[in-house]
Amino acid sequence: MKILMIGDVVGNPGRRILRRELKRIRGELGLAAVVVNAENAAAGSGLTAALAQELFDAGVDAITLGDHTWGQKEFAGQIGSLERVVRPANYPQECPGRGWCMVTTPTARFAVVNMLGRVFMQPIDCPFKAIDRILAEIPKDVAVLVDFHAEATSEKITFAHYLDGRVAVVVGTHTHVQTSDAMLLPKGTAYITDLGMTGPYVSSIGRDLAPVTKKFISGIPARFEVAEGPCVVEGAVVDIDMQTRRAVSIEAFRLREPLDKEAK
Repeated sequence: MKILMIGDVVGNPGRRILRRELKRIRGELGLAAVVVNAENAAAGSGLTAALAQELFDAGVDAITLGDHTWGQKEFAGQIGSLERVVRPANYPQECPGRGWCMVTTPTARFAVVNMLGRVFMQPIDCPFKAIDRILAEIPKDVAVLVDFHAEATSEKITFAHYLDGRVAVVVGTHTHVQTSDAMLLPKGTAYITDLGMTGPYVSSIGRDLAPVTKKFISGIPARFEVAEGPCVVEGAVVDIDMQTRRAVSIEAFRLREPLDKEAK
């Protein structure tokens, strides 16, 4: 079973390239499913029910989030009805939504879990203890895919080894920069420190360069708008043995529009 896991979708440009390219990608790679991190899909911060549906219509099977989960004020009232959208499972119990979900397609059945890191991030419950609780809830006969939305590479790597052999996949998101360390861990868990970004790449991790540059130089706060221009889709393709529920392979994925291609 091949699954494509896609890094943080940034604003309308990121959604645009998925609308245009994802169904073709699914066919060419023979994918059973696609899982997308969309915590930046709404103008660079958060998600809405309408935009989640847009991504599902484009060919996405499940959506994960992160520290910008509540970036759109109306979303707290919407997330409960979105069964294939998961927010960090180590958020307080009082938060709406779910930390994991089951995904069933014509050719695949698996669980998706979302976790948030603590190093250089907002105060949050321990992801190590939280994942132990979540894995006790998930049926033992399904493969488990984990999106660990975290800043520190050390925390991501340690978390992945903590789960090695217990889940099929651990991928990192949040930094918007794809890493080169896609690998199988010793006990059969596929891992990459960061999937990267889906959005405009002539940018500062998806944001317009001018205000970001000005803030670095002056120190004066500025509003960082989503950049325009050619986009990239970044992620990783994981092949999972559904009998053992462990990964067979993982390979980084990147589709980049040429620089002279105008956004439509």
